[in-house]
Amino acid sequence: MKLNYVTKDIKLTDDLKQMAESKLHKLDKYFHDEQQARVVFKKEKDKARVEVTMILDKGVVLRAEESNEDIKTAIDKVEDALARQIRKHKTKLQKRFTESNSIRFEAVEENEENNDKEIPTGAIVKTKEFGIKPMDKEEAIMQMELIDHDFFVFLDSKTNNVNVVYKRKDGNYGLLVPGFEK
Repeated sequence: MKLNYVTKDIKLTDDLKQMAESKLHKLDKYFHDEQQARVVFKKEKDKARVEVTMILDKGVVLRAEESNEDIKTAIDKVEDALARQIRKHKTKLQKRFTESNSIRFEAVEENEENNDKEIPTGAIVKTKEFGIKPMDKEEAIMQMELIDHDFFVFLDSKTNNVNVVYKRKDGNYGLLVPGFEK
């Protein structure tokens, strides 16, 4: 796996790189050699935040982020979270990638005590239809706040695409914009 590092308010030292590489290369058994991962180190008040994002074939995204006073603990937690995501979505991804060598499922360990939690068995119990009108992202944020939701679906007045704004854990906002595979 190839790791690309980004830092914000933290100096990227050789020790930090080596710590991240030793932990994240444990995930190599799941991926092909050319898999890329983006590792972001941030300093937030008195905590360090580690974010790891991997984009697999066919646009599947694995992402985990953790905060802790100790950056080594945050790296450990991110590695654990990514391994959990792989196990949790094993069946779903296996169907999608049966012909691809992007991810090797023979390396995914079965976790006996968590097997009943891995695949949700719930069903869609409610469908809600609503009209969407063209607006800009600022108006969409205002509408989201007015209805007191964590996200809001809207039609972008400039691009005529359906977008989603959402409230992030840090109190800021995110924007989901559809991208089409080539």
